[in-house]
Amino acid sequence: MRLLCLLALIPLAAAECKCDSDEEGHNKSQALKYKLAAIASILVAGTVGVCLPILGKTVPALHPERSIFFIIKAFAAGVILSTGLIHVLPDAFENLTSPCLSERPWGEFPFAGFVAMLGALGTLMVDTVATSYFKKLHADNAGSDKSVGDEERARENRGQVPVHTHATHGHSHGPISTDAESDLLRHRVISQVLELGIVVHSVIIGVSLGASESPKTIKPLVAALSFHQFFEGMGLGGCITQAKFKTRATVVMALFFSLTTPIGICIGLGVTTKYDENSPTALIVEGIFNAASSGILVYMSLVDLLAADFMSPKLQNNGRLLFGTNVALLLGAGCMSLLAKWA
Repeated sequence: MRLLCLLALIPLAAAECKCDSDEEGHNKSQALKYKLAAIASILVAGTVGVCLPILGKTVPALHPERSIFFIIKAFAAGVILSTGLIHVLPDAFENLTSPCLSERPWGEFPFAGFVAMLGALGTLMVDTVATSYFKKLHADNAGSDKSVGDEERARENRGQVPVHTHATHGHSHGPISTDAESDLLRHRVISQVLELGIVVHSVIIGVSLGASESPKTIKPLVAALSFHQFFEGMGLGGCITQAKFKTRATVVMALFFSLTTPIGICIGLGVTTKYDENSPTALIVEGIFNAASSGILVYMSLVDLLAADFMSPKLQNNGRLLFGTNVALLLGAGCMSLLAKWA
């Protein structure tokens, strides 16, 4: 009986030991080389990934209305979905159920799942409110333009010639296409919220990698994170392209995405001596941000990236393209899931 009790206590003792920093396998100089390689590799991968769809507007084959664009976007959405569920959410559970945290309240409630749910619901609310606000704003502007047009027509009926004659220019101030404006507003909200979700977990990943001094930990992460950053960039770049932002806003969003993880690594490098990944504060902050980020990414990938495209007339009326996008989605999710072994 005593032997059974001792055996039962072994996992608890092992769990308690994990709170101590593991110095085995640490090599600062070698780890620094891998970190510098990671900064360069992730920066290039992210920049190329996010810029491909944006620059693709000038390449007919990569235009947002082409079939290949839908297939690439579905693959990227699969990567983002897998990132949220396979990479980020399990990390959040691991952080918030760590034996280094007190049993109460962290061991008594599934905070990771709860925060992920709040992240998804919060994204839905932001998505809805932002879209509603911009639609009303555009409707008010269109209404004011229409009233100006009505006044000019009334003047014409009274025999007064307006200073600005619309007949000579062949256009009117009324809304050209309400549906087109609505779609544009949706894409703009989607791209901004998606970037927020990606940026949150990218910073956390970067800081964790930068603070690590174990080459064994960093080496496999370089390839995994480069792949991850490239296809996340393609998904975000596709949304930015469809949002039709002005050049300045497009450049800012692309740079912000590309630089986030490398900046996170640099921050990690700066706090290497002070940062303890097993401290309660670090575990709670990382866990909550990871969980919220997971909720955002899952919502955005399923609702705004996949559902919007999969329910569009272009895919619904083209069986071959629908099959291709489903295959691309499964491949993206599958490839990113396989990387969980190394990431």
